[in-house]
Amino acid sequence: MKKTGLTLALAAALGLGMTACNRTDSPAAGTAEQASPATQDNPFFVQSELPLLYPHFDRIKDADFAPAFDAGMAEQLREVAAIAANDEAPTFDNTIIALENSGQTLGRATRVFFNLVGTDTNDTRKQLQAEYSPKFAAHRDAIFLDGALFARIQALYDQRDGLGLDAEGVRLVERYHSDFVRAGAQLSDADKTKLKDMNAQLASLGTRFDQNVLNEVNASAVAFDSAEALAGATDAQIAAAAEEAKKRGLDGKYVVTLLNTTGQPPLAYLSDRESRRRIFEASVARGHRGNEYDNTGVVSQVIRLRAERAALLGYPNHAAYALEDATARTPQAVNDMLGKLAPAAVANARREAAELQKMIDQEQAAKGEPSFKLEPWDWSFYSEKVRAAKYDFDESQLKPYFEMRNVLENGVFFAATQLYGITFKERTDLPKYHADTWTYDVFDADGQQLSIFIFDPYARGSKRGGAWMNSYVSQSKLRGTQPVVANHQNITKPADGQPTLLTWDEVTTMFHEFGHALHGMFSDVTYPYFSGTSVPRDFVEFPSQVNEMWADWPSILANYAKHHQTGEPMPQALLDKVLAASKFNQGFATTEYLGAAMLDQRWHQITADQVPEAAGVMQFEHDALVADGIYFTPVPPRYRTPYFSHIMGGYSAGYYAYIWSEVLDANTQAWILANGGLKRENGDRFRATLLSRGGSKDAMELFRDFAGSDPKIEPLLEKRGLDAAPPR
Repeated sequence: MKKTGLTLALAAALGLGMTACNRTDSPAAGTAEQASPATQDNPFFVQSELPLLYPHFDRIKDADFAPAFDAGMAEQLREVAAIAANDEAPTFDNTIIALENSGQTLGRATRVFFNLVGTDTNDTRKQLQAEYSPKFAAHRDAIFLDGALFARIQALYDQRDGLGLDAEGVRLVERYHSDFVRAGAQLSDADKTKLKDMNAQLASLGTRFDQNVLNEVNASAVAFDSAEALAGATDAQIAAAAEEAKKRGLDGKYVVTLLNTTGQPPLAYLSDRESRRRIFEASVARGHRGNEYDNTGVVSQVIRLRAERAALLGYPNHAAYALEDATARTPQAVNDMLGKLAPAAVANARREAAELQKMIDQEQAAKGEPSFKLEPWDWSFYSEKVRAAKYDFDESQLKPYFEMRNVLENGVFFAATQLYGITFKERTDLPKYHADTWTYDVFDADGQQLSIFIFDPYARGSKRGGAWMNSYVSQSKLRGTQPVVANHQNITKPADGQPTLLTWDEVTTMFHEFGHALHGMFSDVTYPYFSGTSVPRDFVEFPSQVNEMWADWPSILANYAKHHQTGEPMPQALLDKVLAASKFNQGFATTEYLGAAMLDQRWHQITADQVPEAAGVMQFEHDALVADGIYFTPVPPRYRTPYFSHIMGGYSAGYYAYIWSEVLDANTQAWILANGGLKRENGDRFRATLLSRGGSKDAMELFRDFAGSDPKIEPLLEKRGLDAAPPR
């Protein structure tokens, strides 16, 4: 989700997904006055007058971005130069607060731009991203490597305890100082020049990687000649495949699109094994086929440059650099935790695989046909069969009860109302960046508006894969701003007139992402630097994972799990089976995740001279998985290296964060259960001690403030069903 370690406007400028804020006073002097006649109507040169500074999507044109970027960078450099050259002795207000308030035009433009690049990109935006990524990197360096500016920050840091600041103010000084040091402020001029060149290269390569991933996931869609090849799909899914084919000029065919993960949803229901194989192999081949989208060369260059940059900054490797600013602190701490989980996960996955193989053998024998060995493209299909046999239900039985709007409003929102007292009202008067988005006002328990929430559920060719939350406006007492936040998923849009019916995974993802949204909505901090989800990478997933617990909470599930046609509630017997099956297939789920998390660490714990060339990237991946004991052919990593977008972006050396956060989540769920479960007192405590505090306090202190103790790993093992001893 989010990343600390940069001032907000700069984070937005670099497209790192960090929350950023508008200010409530007027733009910096000279901005609008210096605009050319051609850009006088540029919406980024003035604040939006819409509620809570909601962006004017209806007025924003692609042609507005470049002028706003150029003017915004020039404006911020003037502001920073004035701070650095100030004749007065450095103070908290004339240095730190001045930096917090710098870069307003740039912040407005980059927040919208990078959010749109993720949600609805196009050729113009791709070109702008490629052109401006190195410029933004250079802009960041111009600020963070300014010796005079750093001298002022150093002076304040040295006397921080005598400045008369509250704890949040002292922490802000400390964070600015750390950011500048980690950005290279203490390097020699010669080394600063090297660093600037590395940062510019990394920015360009990161953009190239992302665009390759998006382009190839669209290009790798699999076309079938007949509907028979999609046996097992619903009529609505077949109609959607036919519609997708028509869009691509393949009338009469059926096209299955891909998501940017190794596994693909159709693998769970397509009965034709050859169709499953084709989809799986198209998925895992992405990024290393020697075509125009091949990312192996990009990976090699990025990993080498990161290692060289870490060495220049005084760290043994990139992981050591990245983790210093996380709650884990060191690569060894991450290795130790992942190493404890991997054996149990693989052992459970092997048990699950044996069950699947047994079912395959039995089915083939019943048909009088030879059996076959379980392959990755078989896992989801046969695990659904085993689930049905074990618990007497499958996903197809659940989906009619999970209509998307009902899940959102009577599930996700209902849970938030029960726990926190907040309420929601859809509004249709605000402009949209895409027709397939919904907008809601969010009201606090006292009836006052808390935020605006945007929901963007559907997959599309212009949208990156996965699910995420982002902020258009963040809360800040300094600026008097309230949050405008958005959740995004990649749910397949049904054919016109058909309901959107969700899988259980899509339901829990909706609850998860709304946990991030709550983190942004409930923010109650003074400085925008600390707002909302601006916490360490390995802490940010924790509140969102806690929110998943309400998806199958009996009173919540009963409120939204209703048949989309009849309105009948999900039968209690089926509901009980859902709950009983909550630990089903966890060996698979944990192993595929750990494969990616451990691979991320392997890539980022090597030195520059150990980085393979492009031709050796996939061999490195294989060898790393084997060495870590996580290699198991039927369960490949959730992401393979050439399409592992997380680690090319803000999660470099940080993909472990999900499981690290889940340790905190499991402990928190245990605390909530022990203290009465779903009730306002528990929600209010979680909000007051943790969700509202953002990054204004050390993350682990926030956890202890809520839970009253340090976390233990046992609740996670129990939650995932990994507490059984490995087979002898």
